[in-house]
Amino acid sequence: MKKLLFSAAILLTSASAFAQHAIGSFNIQPKVGVNIASLTDADGADSRIGLVIGAEGEYQISQKFSVTAGLLYSQQGAKDSGYDDGYKVDATVKLDYINIPILANLYVAPGLAIKAGIQPGFNINSKIKMEGNGVSLTTDLEETKTLDFSIPIGLSYEYANIQLDARYNWGLTKVNDMLDKSKNSVFQFTVGYKFNL
Repeated sequence: MKKLLFSAAILLTSASAFAQHAIGSFNIQPKVGVNIASLTDADGADSRIGLVIGAEGEYQISQKFSVTAGLLYSQQGAKDSGYDDGYKVDATVKLDYINIPILANLYVAPGLAIKAGIQPGFNINSKIKMEGNGVSLTTDLEETKTLDFSIPIGLSYEYANIQLDARYNWGLTKVNDMLDKSKNSVFQFTVGYKFNL
């Protein structure tokens, strides 16, 4: 009998931890994480590791479907290295945005969702940092587009209101007139906590 009660308690605990949010409910999720960002059509460019921080709100339409909208500060861009007059020069393109991801979430298993949507972004910082031969110089990167547009796709997993999220932001718009046809390409990993309202 004790074993049966113990098993039932474990089952109930697990069920509550994985419980879906009630239909019609709303929660808000502060989140923080890391970007692995680069630019397309930038031969030889390396990734810029940056911060992403903000919050997303989620409305539960049905047991398996919800929509989210967020406001995220996102550090993006890329790094590159080359040689000038025999000296190695490292360049970092710093493109920082306020992104507004709007996603549809399909729960395919308890706590596990696949997601896709749209994401307008607004550039708030556009600089290039050059380092080489003991000299460091940071200057504004001119002709950066104010508006950026991308498609986020990814997965999230939630347990006890803690959510791990992994997504790829596929850039659709050219980021800067000086960078040929380069677009943002960002892998984003975050952790957040859902507060039910």
